[in-house]
Amino acid sequence: MNNLKKVGLTALGTALVAAGSAQAADWSVSGGTSINFNGNDNNLTGNGWTMTDSVTFSSSGELDNGMSVAFTLELDGNVMDTRTLAITTDGMGTITFSGDGSSGPIGSWDDMTPTANEEAHGSTLAGTMSAPVSAAGTNDIFVYDYTIMDGLALKASYTPSDKATEIESSQDYGLMYTGMEGLTVYAAAGENNGDAAKIDNSIFGVKYAMGAVTIGYQTNEVDSTGTNGDRDFTAAGISYAVSDDLSVSYNISEVDFEGGTNNQEATGVSFSYTSGGMTLSGSHHQVDNVGGTATSDNTGYELNLSFAF
Repeated sequence: MNNLKKVGLTALGTALVAAGSAQAADWSVSGGTSINFNGNDNNLTGNGWTMTDSVTFSSSGELDNGMSVAFTLELDGNVMDTRTLAITTDGMGTITFSGDGSSGPIGSWDDMTPTANEEAHGSTLAGTMSAPVSAAGTNDIFVYDYTIMDGLALKASYTPSDKATEIESSQDYGLMYTGMEGLTVYAAAGENNGDAAKIDNSIFGVKYAMGAVTIGYQTNEVDSTGTNGDRDFTAAGISYAVSDDLSVSYNISEVDFEGGTNNQEATGVSFSYTSGGMTLSGSHHQVDNVGGTATSDNTGYELNLSFAF
């Protein structure tokens, strides 16, 4: 997104943290809006047209003690969303506290197969079992990012317990390797103790880009202490950059449910066209045996026109 406005506010920088004073804080404002149409075979009534809007305020500054601090606040349909405060120390990585809208490696990497717009299961609403993992909550969490060496990065998260929606605290840990040109390999493990049925998640995936083509494969495992709560997720995707502006992709995924006789199988095709600050994107998806139910199939589609300012 292009910045609407960028100004230096030295006087406000001292309010970022009490650990030290900021020499200067750079503030920026960016925004975006979109018009969207969504539909699916199992939801033929209602208005499929929607609109999104977003204004993001960002600031960053360096303190006398050498720390860097960055703050982000997004205003959208949820009034305040994606509120983060990130503190970076040279050689020790970045710790981010997120009031809303962030996640650890399990939630962030749930399906990273290459796509021009959506995952294989992305646009089929009406009861689709769309979650490839069961990640912990995304509000009031800590996320830690650290570069171990060139091409190898650690990502971890901690979700504190509130004894209500998060019954016990949860942790995630993940590693991502990008040390070979075009290759990305990632793995993560973590737990979700938000509900009475505790869940262990694991992820492994690989992507390789060669010229205009990117291919990817991912497998996830969800182990739950609840009855028939386990599921295994696999996905694959291929994307092709037709030009600098136009990309297309094809994705498939499958969910194997514990105790179920039918696997959920999804396919999706997507495209994305960008011209300056405008993006036109769309997807069409078919999901069979939604949630493992043989009589539940669904087709979904979406078309988006977005503008960044």
